[in-house]
Parts: sequence; structure tokens; C-alpha cells
Amino acid sequence: MSVNVKNNEVGVFALGGLGEIGKNMYGVQFQDEIILLDCGVLFPEDELLGIDYVIPDFQYILQNKHKVKALVISHGHEDHIGGIAYLLKELNVPIYAGQLASALIRNKLQEKNLLRDAQIHEINEDSVIRFRKTSVAFYRTNHSIPEAYGIVVKTPPGNIVFTGDFKFDFTPVGKPADLHRMAQIGAEGVLLLMADSTNAEIPTFTQSETVVGQSIKNIIQQLDGRVIFATFASNVSRLQQVVEVAKETGRHIAAFGRSMEGAIKIGLELGYIKDDADVFIDNREINNYPAEKMILLVTGSQGEPMAALSRIANGTHRQITIQPEDTVIFSSSPIPGNTTSVNRLINQLMELGAEVVYGKVNNIHTSGHGGQLEQLMMLRLMKPKYFMPVHGQYRMQSIHAELAQRTGIPKENCFIMSNGDLLAVTEDTARIAGHFQAQDIYVDGSGIGDIGNIVLRDRKSLSEDGLVIVTATIDYQDKAIISGPDIMSRGFIYMRESGDLISEIQQQIKAAINRGLNENGNHVNERLIREIIIDTIKPLIYERTQRTPMILPVLLDINKGVRNRKKKTNKTNVDA
Repeated sequence: MSVNVKNNEVGVFALGGLGEIGKNMYGVQFQDEIILLDCGVLFPEDELLGIDYVIPDFQYILQNKHKVKALVISHGHEDHIGGIAYLLKELNVPIYAGQLASALIRNKLQEKNLLRDAQIHEINEDSVIRFRKTSVAFYRTNHSIPEAYGIVVKTPPGNIVFTGDFKFDFTPVGKPADLHRMAQIGAEGVLLLMADSTNAEIPTFTQSETVVGQSIKNIIQQLDGRVIFATFASNVSRLQQVVEVAKETGRHIAAFGRSMEGAIKIGLELGYIKDDADVFIDNREINNYPAEKMILLVTGSQGEPMAALSRIANGTHRQITIQPEDTVIFSSSPIPGNTTSVNRLINQLMELGAEVVYGKVNNIHTSGHGGQLEQLMMLRLMKPKYFMPVHGQYRMQSIHAELAQRTGIPKENCFIMSNGDLLAVTEDTARIAGHFQAQDIYVDGSGIGDIGNIVLRDRKSLSEDGLVIVTATIDYQDKAIISGPDIMSRGFIYMRESGDLISEIQQQIKAAINRGLNENGNHVNERLIREIIIDTIKPLIYERTQRTPMILPVLLDINKGVRNRKKKTNKTNVDA
């Protein structure tokens, strides 16, 4: 289905962030100008084996790249900036972001050798970015990272407001939200509000960040051993609170994990983390201090297998092993899809003898997203004509739309959309103007976008049922098996205890290859023999084991080397 936006309409769409938590990327389009809002990643669920990140599908943007004027960033979390490097490989769009988010983006682009050509412009809450037909303004909100901004895209038909991630924290760490500015924007008129739906299922206000700081202090004051503190590296406000606790309890801090070290460095440079008592020490010096004087700040609060905390739990970290009286504090909640990994990590740490503090009951983490009361407050302040819940799974979007209706927004003016849907609005009308492709793009160590459903299916099969490798050397001219077939198993059966099954598989393969060589005349080839092998032993293996391992025939053609040598000889004679 194509999209059809008229000249008098503003088109609003999402490449990610609808029906999911993460991968946030939205767009506002008026005539020949497109303003992009955020460009994040989604952390993969457990069934996406081997996938590092999921990023937005940039196809629609690339098809309209001549219209793209800017990428505007609401704040510096991964689910809002993590996809920028992948976008810049395709389109070098100017980026507008706050000072902290700009520093985090530069750090990421530096790692991927993309910084030199990047166009990064720093903004603040008073900035206005002007284009020929549209402009962009900002307002300050509260979140779990400093410099979180709502974004106002001003177009001729009306103002489109994107809240970014927000909550109303009346005792924040850092500056409070600018309620006056929000009310002013609402008084000016909001045509469409795109609002964060993450905590639409929470009926109350979200707990203040300062409550968490006090809880962390109360816990650490009672501990006699070393503290291993795991949190999101980008939660700079939380890191500052840990610094305050360290100062008050006479402890030193060492950071582990590349992203944690980078976030602390940036936080110190920009003044969001204040180390006026020389709390931080080089992480190579941790053994020079008593355990009761140490806090280790580590990455891995989401159970990431290569992060510092997972390596500590697995016993593979070069510097840190769990000691008696160690306490591990998880100052985070599992991202949807990570719960199993986090629980496994907690179990590992407890088995090693560590005390583990986690969960809501300890007040050691609070969300950066507002609950229903805060969402209602935002709706009342902005008073939009049309409403589009974003940043949330479908049930969250649906609840948020119901909240909007309670504030007086008609049901027909609330749009629960999917990635790729395009909403076209004017002063008096709103309609779905079509749909474009906005599928998930998978990123792993081998590259971007080359991992499809077939690859994921194969990975799932390998993880569950293992692999059977069949090797044989064949003379296709004389129609004979020269050696083999030999069987190897990986993750399927224990070879030494399965001799009878291996022998039966070998006999059936040998008989099947001989039939294939003798019954197919001159049409026999490697591809045909491979298919015969798979078709022969797949039902046998399932009948004997009730499992379906991946079967990989590896066939050597004894005549292939001779043919290649003849080709080279003929080529030499022709050249001569």
C-alpha cells in the first residue's frame, strides 16, 4: 500500500516505537520537508538468537531523502540514539541534540569511524531550528537522564508535539520540568500530540529519582563488604547519586564496562557528575583498597552476555571475582524480553555467594516514564485536537488512548497506529493516508539486514536440536563412493554412546548415495546427492530420537581437481 499526503496536510509516521518498547523513530512531513524525531534501537528478545540489535527500516526515508531536513533527538538513551550510526551510513542528515546527547552520539560515531563527516548541532530548551516551511522548538521534561526534551514541530496546519520520554518528578536530580512552557504550548494550540505510553498500565505517579538515591544510601550504609552496582550507563542522574552515596559513606568508585566508563567520562566533562572528593579511582587499583571501601560500577544490568556483570558471574572477568560479603545491587528493571536473562544472572551471582539486591520492594530503581496521572497531566497541559500514543506496546497505546478520551478528546480523534502507517492531519481533518514498509532490521556481528527469517529459523534449530555433518568423497564419473560416509554430531547426540544409531545412519546414507549415482545417469551432481542424503536420514533420525537436527552434507568430488587442472592447462595453451 502506498501513501498519499495532500499539500495541505501534515503527514506523521513511525519507523519504530509503535507496538514495541524501543526502536523509537518518528517523522513529521509537510510538503517537501521531513523532520525525523529520534533514531533508536530495540534490544532483541530471547528467540532472536545471535541478534545484537533491531533497528528501524530506513527504506521510506531513503526513498524521500531529498525531503529530509533534520534528525532531532529528544534525549540520549539507546532506544532513541542507538540507530544513528546505521542511518548515517545511508544518509548524512544534520543532527540536532542536547549537549549530553550530542556527546554520547559523538562517542558512538567515533567508535564506528563516522564522526568526521557527521553534522551534529547542539541545542537547548530555548533553541529554535528554522526551515523554509517548518520549524522546531523544545521544552524541558524530566526523565532518567539529563537534558530530556519534548519537541514541537511547527507546521502551517498546526503544531505537532512529541513528548519524548517523560515523567513529572517534583523532586528531581537536576532541573525540574518546565510546566509553564508546556502550558504555554498548549495555549498556543496543539494540532497533534504524540505522547509516551510506556507506563500507561501504572495508575499512579512514578516515584521520584531522589527517593531512589535515599534508598541506595540506606542500603550501602549497612554493608560491610564490597558493593557491585549495576545500572544503565546512560542513567547519568543515577550515577551522580551513587557518587553522593560514596562520598557520604567513605567509599571509592571504579567503573567497569566500556559504555559505563564512557558515560562517566562524558558526565564528568559536562558537570552532570561531580567528583569533588576524588571518589573515582583507576579500575586497575581496586585491590589497593579494602573491600568495605569500594563500589564497583558495572554494565550488564540487563543480563547482556558480554557485559561486565555477566563476565563476573561466569568467572571470566579479568579483574573481578565474587568474594565473601560482596553485595550486588541491580538498580534497574528488566527491559521486556530480558527478564529470563536477568533472572539467570541473579541466580548465578547468588550461587557464587553474593548477596543480591533487586526488585521494586527495595526502592533501588524508578522508571523514567510517567504513569497514568502524569499522562493525564500532559494531556491537560497540551490540550491537543488529535492524539497519537507512541512508545509502547499495543495494550499501552490502547490504555493511553482511553485516558485521552477521559480528558475530552473524541474517540475518533485518537489514532492507535502501527509502524509504517501514515496519519495525515489538517486543522479540521485527520485520516490514515496509507502504509509503507517499516519492518524490523536485524543487526549482528556479520552485518546489517542480512539476517532473515530463514537464518533465525536455522539458529533456533541448531540451538534446540543440534547439527549432524555427513562427509563423503565421491567419483561422479565412475559412480562410486571413494570414502565415507562419515558422521559427526554437534549438540545432537553423544557419539561414543550412540554407535548403533551412527552405523544405521551410515548404512542408509551409503545405500541412498549408490542408488542416486546409478539411477540418475548423467544428471547426477552434488546438489542431487545432498538432497538424497537429507531426505534419507531426516525421517530415520526423527523416528529414533524424536529430534530434527540440521543436516549438513559435505561432499568432495574427486574429479573436480582434475577438471580444474585441465581448464588451467587449456587456458595456458590458448594464451600462448
